Amino acid sequence: MADSGGSNIASRGATMAVDWEQRIDFARLRGDRLTKAQASLQDSSLGAVLLFDQNNIRYVSSTHIGEWARDKSARCVLLPREGDPVLWDFGSAAKHHRLYAPWLPESSWQAGVTSMRGAMPRETGVPDWLAGRIHGELEERGLAGEPLGIDLTDMETLYSLQRQGIETADAQPVMMRARAIKTAEEIALLEHAAAIVDAVYEEIYRMLRPGVREHEVVARAMQLLFELGSEQVEAINAVSGDRCNPHPHVFSDRLLRPGDQAFFDVIHSFMGYRTCYYRTFNVGGVTRSQIDAYVQCREWLDSAIELVRPGATTDQIASVWPTAGDLGFPDEESCFGLQFGHGLGVGLYEAPMISRVHSLDHPIPIEEGMVFALETYCPATDGRSAARIEEEVVVTADGCRVITKFPAEELLVCGTTYVRGADLVANRDEDRATV
Repeated sequence: MADSGGSNIASRGATMAVDWEQRIDFARLRGDRLTKAQASLQDSSLGAVLLFDQNNIRYVSSTHIGEWARDKSARCVLLPREGDPVLWDFGSAAKHHRLYAPWLPESSWQAGVTSMRGAMPRETGVPDWLAGRIHGELEERGLAGEPLGIDLTDMETLYSLQRQGIETADAQPVMMRARAIKTAEEIALLEHAAAIVDAVYEEIYRMLRPGVREHEVVARAMQLLFELGSEQVEAINAVSGDRCNPHPHVFSDRLLRPGDQAFFDVIHSFMGYRTCYYRTFNVGGVTRSQIDAYVQCREWLDSAIELVRPGATTDQIASVWPTAGDLGFPDEESCFGLQFGHGLGVGLYEAPMISRVHSLDHPIPIEEGMVFALETYCPATDGRSAARIEEEVVVTADGCRVITKFPAEELLVCGTTYVRGADLVANRDEDRATV
């Protein structure tokens, strides 16, 4: 389950299979994920789980039908303790799976209609129809009297299950346990997702200059992400100048100006695996307060990274970060997410979650094979600028490995294309002196 180092060579997340190198073994990825999910389910008190969360559906069935489906609850999968899952999919998608998804039997791929977040209300008969099919599958497997876990759904679907006499419970802890430790294939895909963002930051560095607007950076970053193989761009933060402090967590149409500090976050997925990857730059110039903020932000981040190893606990990491009071906030909830850690996988937020809000009192151990992001933030003393840096790490047997590679040890200044006349005069005088 842990990071296997060099077991997948060449381009570690390459989509093109070849006969002459071992790359991503997608068959093993699919099998391992389903096995882990059912093992976690067997360790619980639940008989089965009903999954509407698209991340969970992909994890257990290795299917997706695009980002259109993410917020509609239009498909769901029933995963029993043993045996094959059953996916009720949107219309003809089920037929497509029967043709092109042979890793599960045809009986696993069923067309179905959900309440679609209440768009199909009780009067249509749809919620009760689906609940009846779910009850039938449970009864066939001898699980009708067992609790059924649900990760997320609308209230009408929940009521329809209750009308079938099905006891419901929370499925998300089962899935979070399964997803916490990554396999070699998952780590390779996460690393390739980060490599795509490496390239995006190279492009951002080259395009930052006065007159460029934040949303233009977002547009170009999205274009390059999709060109390089991203299948979803969840969000790109682009925050500059006086918008840096406080952090608004959203981009705007602001024009970049000389001397601005600007930070960016790229959240996208490759083959279902996410990134969360901040970098900070300066545009055309820099002040001492901006450099100081960056140095402090980097120190807080490095102090956290140094603690990452199997057996460490999340409270140790949270303890090296500044308090809310240090940052000028009245309580930890008010600055939640500024000093932050979160697991990465098919979801943006997985185990471990690390913050001063909860980790100091409810620590969890760090385990080999976890992959998570650590992000820090430091406002500058000028009252408007701020630095934000984030690294993604893989927990190894003796520490961790950083998989976000765009340079961030020091603050980079972009758009420095100006040449001072004084420098030209000084160079000319030096040339004359050597003649």
